[in-house]
Amino acid sequence: MWADLLRAIALVLVIEGLLPFLAPERWREMMLRLSDVDGRSLRIFGGVLIGVGAVLLQFVH
Repeated sequence: MWADLLRAIALVLVIEGLLPFLAPERWREMMLRLSDVDGRSLRIFGGVLIGVGAVLLQFVH
């Protein structure tokens, strides 16, 4: 179980690192725009992402 969790975290790190590596200026611009978004919208967006990820995990296993 711990090995699977570490693999999942490693995969998240790889995916999260793709944009700053491939397009650092666009990534910086996107982060600056995100700083203007209110907390409620970010929370809703995060909740949607969690839901979609949970559904996808059910299809994988």
